[in-house]
Amino acid sequence: MKKVLIIEDEWNIFELIKFNLETQGFNVEGVQDGGLAIEKILEYQPDLIILDLMLPGKDGITICRDVRINPDISYTPIIMLTAKSEEFDKVLGLEIGADDYMTKPFGVKELCARVKAVLRRTESLLFKEEEAIKIGELLIEPKAFEVYLDEKKLALTLKEYELLVFLAKHRGQVLTRDQLLDQIWGFDYYGETRTVDVHIRYLRKKIEDQSEHGRKFIETVRGVGYRFVEKIED
Repeated sequence: MKKVLIIEDEWNIFELIKFNLETQGFNVEGVQDGGLAIEKILEYQPDLIILDLMLPGKDGITICRDVRINPDISYTPIIMLTAKSEEFDKVLGLEIGADDYMTKPFGVKELCARVKAVLRRTESLLFKEEEAIKIGELLIEPKAFEVYLDEKKLALTLKEYELLVFLAKHRGQVLTRDQLLDQIWGFDYYGETRTVDVHIRYLRKKIEDQSEHGRKFIETVRGVGYRFVEKIED
């Protein structure tokens, strides 16, 4: 049974989401104080997090960032909830590591559908029987859902991981921003190619800026997109 953690301080919204997810066969728990969120995530180890933006104790953006820098939970998918009255940039939400977001008021059936869609995508990554990819000191272990640089495990978001694997599997090929957007975010995602640029920038910080050898793995092809290097020259 898949586990969903709802981080939401409005009790009626929490109960509504919880009831509907449980009728769909999910195991659901919740926390109302943002200050207790990370502790609860580490204890409960959910398969997916539904995270409200405005919370007492610690806001949703900070919680999302805290999740993404913790290697033990960094891959946990997050659907962020925001109120229409709140100033919220969709790309900012994706930039900090949210996998999807919904604006209040929202349809509970649509939220349940999105939960299932994100989990299906995550499962398809987890159960692919693929061989490890090694490029220089970068090691991608698809079976373990892990990435290492200089033998140190990296804390990547789900989207960063998907993006890295796709680029590495197509190394040497020039991939357009639209191709990457369709492949990683899906045809049902109506986003901007800026989303791709933001994730590439964050990915570079983690796999290039931290490289002991100063490697450059991702090349920008001006006006087109990106290319992962075909091989590393020592």
